Amino acid sequence: MKALVLAGGFPQIALIKELQRREITVLLADYYENPVAKPYADEFYQISTLNVEAITELAREQKVDFLITACTDQALLTVARVSETLGLPCYIDYETALNVTNKSYMKKVFQENDISTAKHVVMADLDTDAIAELQYPMIVKPVDCNSSKGVKKVYNPEELAAAFAEAVELSRTKTAIVEEYIEGLEITIDVQIENGKAYVLSTAYSDKIADDDKFVIFRSRYPVAETPEVMEQIQTTAQQIADAFGLKNSLMLIQVISDGKRVYVLEFSARTGGGVKYSLIKKVSGFDVISAVVDLTLGTVPHVEIQPPESKFITNVFIYCKPGKFDRLSGFEELKQEGVVSDYYLFKWQGAEMCNATNSGDRIAGFTAQADTFEELKAKYDEALTRIKVLDVDGNDIMRHDLLTPLEY
Repeated sequence: MKALVLAGGFPQIALIKELQRREITVLLADYYENPVAKPYADEFYQISTLNVEAITELAREQKVDFLITACTDQALLTVARVSETLGLPCYIDYETALNVTNKSYMKKVFQENDISTAKHVVMADLDTDAIAELQYPMIVKPVDCNSSKGVKKVYNPEELAAAFAEAVELSRTKTAIVEEYIEGLEITIDVQIENGKAYVLSTAYSDKIADDDKFVIFRSRYPVAETPEVMEQIQTTAQQIADAFGLKNSLMLIQVISDGKRVYVLEFSARTGGGVKYSLIKKVSGFDVISAVVDLTLGTVPHVEIQPPESKFITNVFIYCKPGKFDRLSGFEELKQEGVVSDYYLFKWQGAEMCNATNSGDRIAGFTAQADTFEELKAKYDEALTRIKVLDVDGNDIMRHDLLTPLEY
């Protein structure tokens, strides 16, 4: 068999390896010339995953048996559309894929099904009368972008106007959402839907960089310290979303805010979380979401049997840089050999031009630390931060050490 994988980011390395383990030849398409997954594929094509016509032609010419991706919204949309056009298998149809990548449609369905979310207005043009009942601070976001692109927190009409203009410009449909800001902790919920039943595989806090108008994740923390009532709401919400969107056999990522008493849904996707979330899910539940997406694509429904977590406390840490040309990492391999970190990850390629942390796509690397007590986890985290570096071509450390705040619960 022959598969066309869309997007060459770090999660696609695991996907490519899983496909090859099943003796499937892997073609890879990505916008960049040297994405990190390129060396793992059997063939590589420098094509944007958003270029539907080019991807369709490539799939047709190469006579692929199926298209597939993992951990990314926009590539999933292309996979669904091209698969439908060519009559190839996909675990989600194009209309559903379109609906679950459009935040405007999501909000509408949330309201119709009593799924708790923030007060909001969807607009193509900024209409102050339409948002008169919303209270500052507000969140502005494009209706159809991911990786926190264009998401801003605003405190006054001047900031609102600027953020709205940026969000509309980034949106493919030239529309944006303005919603009230909800104070609380952000939780990512990873779910597997099996024959219509939603199984919560993982719940983890998403810590954002200390920048008041941006929402860039620099760390995830497992487990969440929420009340039994909130945990029950999480399970109920996952099932409500699966039912409302007609998802029968699918992966699902839900982002919510918890104020300690209830959860408010920010958005969701019919995929697993990005970055190295697939690894965290396996560590805390024993369920392999990368294998699951292959099974689903090939028409097999994976069975969920949740196992005890490897460790009681796990954190994934993501690293960003100051502007510069990336050359190499320093300290990571030694920390892994010593057991301080259980793994580390490189998200960019040698020579990549780095910029400041504006969205999660700007992260350069990351690591995982885990332990059975919080004190041990914190000690490992602190030790790692004192020793790791990201070096540019001149040997300078360009890592944004200042973004990594102390680990707390």
